[in-house]
Amino acid sequence: MKTDIHPTYFPLAKVTCACGNTFTTGSTQENIRVEICSACHPFFTGQQKFVDTLGQVDKFQKKTEQAKEKSQIKAQILQARAAKTQKDRTERASLKDLLMQARKSASS
Repeated sequence: MKTDIHPTYFPLAKVTCACGNTFTTGSTQENIRVEICSACHPFFTGQQKFVDTLGQVDKFQKKTEQAKEKSQIKAQILQARAAKTQKDRTERASLKDLLMQARKSASS
């Protein structure tokens, strides 16, 4: 192994989590700060928790809420259109009815 090219290894490096949990491990850094560890990770705790440093989860939730609102509005519009076309169909005479009336008027 070459000398003076490898980083210093710290066998008792201290790892500190944002939740307050600390433990030791081997690393090339003496102190390590992490946002999430096994004491607070949802996989290990079984509880849902959002780790949001830049507001990305809030942005995503707002977008999904807006998409739901838009889809509901679109569904209402489509229902109104369908009701209008159904109403127009029932109020207007069909082509068959118009032809029958034309035959009757032509024969009389």
